[in-house]
Order: sequence, then structure tokens, then C-alpha cells
Amino acid sequence: MKLSREKLVKMIDHTQIRPTADRSQITKLCEEAKKYGFCTVAIPPIYVPLAVECLRDSSVKVGSIAGFPFGYSQPEAKVVEAALAVSEGAEEIDMVMNIAAFKSKDYSMVQRDIEGVVRAARGGVVKVIIEACFLTEEEKIEACKIVADAGANFVKTTTGVGPGGATVEDVRLLRQHSPEHVQVKASGGIRDAKTALAMIDAGAARIGTSTGPEIVESL
Repeated sequence: MKLSREKLVKMIDHTQIRPTADRSQITKLCEEAKKYGFCTVAIPPIYVPLAVECLRDSSVKVGSIAGFPFGYSQPEAKVVEAALAVSEGAEEIDMVMNIAAFKSKDYSMVQRDIEGVVRAARGGVVKVIIEACFLTEEEKIEACKIVADAGANFVKTTTGVGPGGATVEDVRLLRQHSPEHVQVKASGGIRDAKTALAMIDAGAARIGTSTGPEIVESL
């Protein structure tokens, strides 16, 4: 598909969530996000105040994570993570669905888990990572329903930590089985413009990547 540079940059969450990320890397990420005009930076919770300060005079939003990367922490723990990040200036939260509860078919707990983070976000954007690489097609469809019913804004493919990343097939399936008001974020292994555009063509409204500048420059 064809997409203007201006539209593409506003669909990118510029991401740095490696466990070894230091302050200088977060500062560099924020400077790149300002330079290109990306939608959001996605960073570890401890760096939210730093990112808020770095991005104070820009349109780039600060995003952080909850329950990352495995999702099996108690719902109350995710609520605290999300609430603290929001209180420090984060406007978007990418949370990991409770995959363990989901695999146990405890769907009510999965939904309560998401609902708690949605409330803690206080109107901010909540993206739910379903870690699609661990799910069957039927489970992915069920996850879409739960995400929508819980009031989240996005269903997101993967953390990038698991055995698989985003696929065009998954993005298309999530888009097909989510209501119009729930958008799809593709994340995990998206490192070039061709892959990013394929995800957008399949229905992704947001792209999570650590190589945003390279993707834009190669467009």
C-alpha cells in the first residue's frame, strides 16, 4: 500500500523496553520521537518522568507498560503499575493480558484484569497485548471479544519477547473480529517499511517498533 510519511509517523510507537535500557537510550529515543513526530514513545515504567520531561514541548505522548512481559501478575499489581505511570504523566498503557488465566479459560478474571487497568488509566489509551503467538485462532477471536467488552482501546499482537512476533494474518484476524472502536496494534519483529506497511494494509492502526527512524527513512 501507499502511505504518506506524515501519516506513517503518527502511527508509530517508538519503543525501547529492553531490560538493559539506560537513561541515555531513553533520552535518545525521545529525541528521535520529537524529530520524526512519532505518536508515542513506549518505555519502561521507571523512565516515565524522564520521558515526560524530554517530551514536554512536543506532540509526542508517553506510553508505558503493565504486567510486562508475561501478564500473569495479580490484577491489583497491574492496576498499581498503570495508575503510577499515569500519575507521572503517561497517557497510554500497553498491558499484557493474563495469558495463564486465559489458557485456564478463566475469562471473567481476564476481563476483570483488563477493566482494572482501563479504570486506572483514567481515560488514557489502553492497549491489550494478547501474545497471539501462544494462542489458537479460536482463542485469538475470544481474546478480541474480551478486550472489547473490558473497554480497552486496542488489541495488540505480541510483546516481542515470546517465540513469535506480529504477522499479517494475525492483524487481519484481530481487525476482523474486533468492533470498529477497538483498534489493532501490530508489534514484534517489525523492522522495515515493507513489513510495517503490510501490517497497516491488514488493518493495524498503530505500529510498535524500535526502528521507527529507519522505517521512515526507507519509505
